[in-house]
Amino acid sequence: MATGSISDFVNKAESVRGRAEVGSVEPKVGAFVPRRDHNPRELKSWAKRTGFVSNFSGETVGSSSGRNESGGGGGFDLERGFRSGSGSSPKFEIDPVLGRTKPTRGAEIEPAGNGGVRSESEGTMGVESRRRRSEDEPVLGRDEERSVGNEGNENRNNGNGVMAVASGGEAKKMDQGDEREEMHLYPDGEEEPVHGGWGRPSAMRIGLRENPGFVPLIYYGLQHYISLAGSLIFIPLIIVPAMGGTDKDTATVISTMLLVSGITTILHSYFGTRLPLVQGSSFVYLAPALVIMNAQEYRNLTEHKFRHIMRELQGAIIIGSIFQSILGFTGLMSLLLRLINPIVVAPTVAAVGLAFFSYGFPQAGSCVEISIPQILLVLLFTLYLRGVSIFGHRLFRIYAVPLSIMITWTYAFFLTAGGAYDYKGCTSDIPSSNILIDACRRHAYTMKHCRTDVSNAWRTAAWVRIPYPLQWGIPIFHFRTSIIMVFVSLVASVDSVGTYHSASMQINLKPPTRGIVSRGIALEGFCSILAGLWGSGTGSTTLTENVHTINITKVASQRVVELGAVFLIFFSFIGKVGAILASIPLALAASVLCFTWALVVALGLSTLQYSRAASFRNMMIVGVSLFLGLSIPAYFQQYQPESSFILPSYFIPYAAASNGPARTGSKQLDFAINALMSLNMVVTLVVALVLENTVPGSRQERGVYIWSKPEDINTDPSSLEDYSLPRKVSRCLCRSNCLGV
Repeated sequence: MATGSISDFVNKAESVRGRAEVGSVEPKVGAFVPRRDHNPRELKSWAKRTGFVSNFSGETVGSSSGRNESGGGGGFDLERGFRSGSGSSPKFEIDPVLGRTKPTRGAEIEPAGNGGVRSESEGTMGVESRRRRSEDEPVLGRDEERSVGNEGNENRNNGNGVMAVASGGEAKKMDQGDEREEMHLYPDGEEEPVHGGWGRPSAMRIGLRENPGFVPLIYYGLQHYISLAGSLIFIPLIIVPAMGGTDKDTATVISTMLLVSGITTILHSYFGTRLPLVQGSSFVYLAPALVIMNAQEYRNLTEHKFRHIMRELQGAIIIGSIFQSILGFTGLMSLLLRLINPIVVAPTVAAVGLAFFSYGFPQAGSCVEISIPQILLVLLFTLYLRGVSIFGHRLFRIYAVPLSIMITWTYAFFLTAGGAYDYKGCTSDIPSSNILIDACRRHAYTMKHCRTDVSNAWRTAAWVRIPYPLQWGIPIFHFRTSIIMVFVSLVASVDSVGTYHSASMQINLKPPTRGIVSRGIALEGFCSILAGLWGSGTGSTTLTENVHTINITKVASQRVVELGAVFLIFFSFIGKVGAILASIPLALAASVLCFTWALVVALGLSTLQYSRAASFRNMMIVGVSLFLGLSIPAYFQQYQPESSFILPSYFIPYAAASNGPARTGSKQLDFAINALMSLNMVVTLVVALVLENTVPGSRQERGVYIWSKPEDINTDPSSLEDYSLPRKVSRCLCRSNCLGV
């Protein structure tokens, strides 16, 4: 810089100040006296809204609290810009949005004992600045903010890279004036997130890369997966009996799911987003699986029905997963992320849980003496006893599902042993179709769903059995089922995008880049291909319930998740483990799923916290999406004149594919259209996606996801280090920019 450049800069700033307002009289202002009675929390909130930073040179004032004192050798003067002899760079009050010097405002000097300078008026420029920031700046992804120590202020770079300063008295006024708005954006008294939570003190007991030791790793690993028990093992209890499978088949599918979940979780932890997220059989694939297995041509099959339907599902899952992998590996997912916002994710994930409202309690109601106590117990543990601590551990909150299952299962065992389900002249070993006595036929359904000894999985399952690929036969590929799974893979990708962002916030990480998200989606597609080859019945995706598990356990360690996945793989080799889980009564499983599906709905709607949930625009988009997502499928599901006499009542909504109103002349296309339009989550996604990206709204109102940029690695290599791949893998993919390498 040439000699005298600082004085030229000051003269230029003074000339700009002089042209601030026509006819305004600039008062004579004395020396600046800092406040000493400030509230750091108030200054923090005000600084975030106004873009306050401490000085022009980028140095923090927290490192030397005394250099702004009036008695210091050099300091800032409101009249002259800076005092002679000061070693620091000049400071000016600059508009954080427009990037230019603000007009001079009247100020008065209070005594030093009362603290600092106070403005006579709030100023029109400050109000305009805050108004523009609220319209243009999204809730997520604010620029980096850092605490500045004793002064109670924060440094912040605005969009133009210009620093701004303001007085502490004005901070309190602005903070009080905007208190109502802040409560709407960030409920429960939480501070405004920075980059989705990055930069705040972490609330995790064990961080992402922390190693608590071998014994704690075992404990936390088992704890993590036991808390996800309802999502990992109950899907086979629904689909296998519906496909005509035996108890032994149910045990085998459960073991296969455990193996696939363990393998895919380890792969995702090393080569995906590297977040501590468990992969498993998602409920996203459950509804389309029910639609396919209830097709008309499968209803009358008697021989090898289970294997034939399983091979059909395998082929459809493989095709849909290949499409998902292509989205990720080619970088097309990075383009789709521009269309995916919290207003799209929230109703879509909620529709995944709401899709099973016609199955939940109608199935659980077959044995109300078991299902109602189970539902009441899990609600008691999760809501009323969640704050109870036993030896420093909140057992009821973490183990709500497994504890309630053990208690209710024991209760059902005593009911069975006590003869509650014994009927004279009837036995549960005889299928209901072969029972000739009307009284036994009426009680056969109750005995099958309520008794704890009706399953013969323990007697037929082997002690050691290793699931292997293509164990059910060669997959069957059909155009109609493949189209269904292609659209379902899109729903699964949207679900995972919301989970990635929410998990990064909870773990206190900087949001991943679009390339890292694409890498995670690509690997999920690859993992679903493995699930299709092994024959688990559903695809493998990031479980939505991960967010809830991380929140209640406060454990976000990669090693914990990886060690737990190793245990899953080990248990999958023990056939008796799958047999025990397959012996859970169907009524008990359905009642647990009632809670799990409700949790999925709640987690989906909680995504609205990242947008302005009170906005009329957002409320209408979410409301219309959910209503049409339930109403349009109901229209397609009513065209079933033959199904109601063949299928149970809780399966009728999933039988619309063969009898829907769509008639194009092609049976394959008719089946696909009727099936897709009968799926709540697909309709909800389409409606939300169209409305969210066509209805006008500011970025802050919409809550647009702000992902990190690849350039951030150059400026701060450590900010995205947690997402980086192993070195050898990075060298192989060094040219794949679309994968965030």
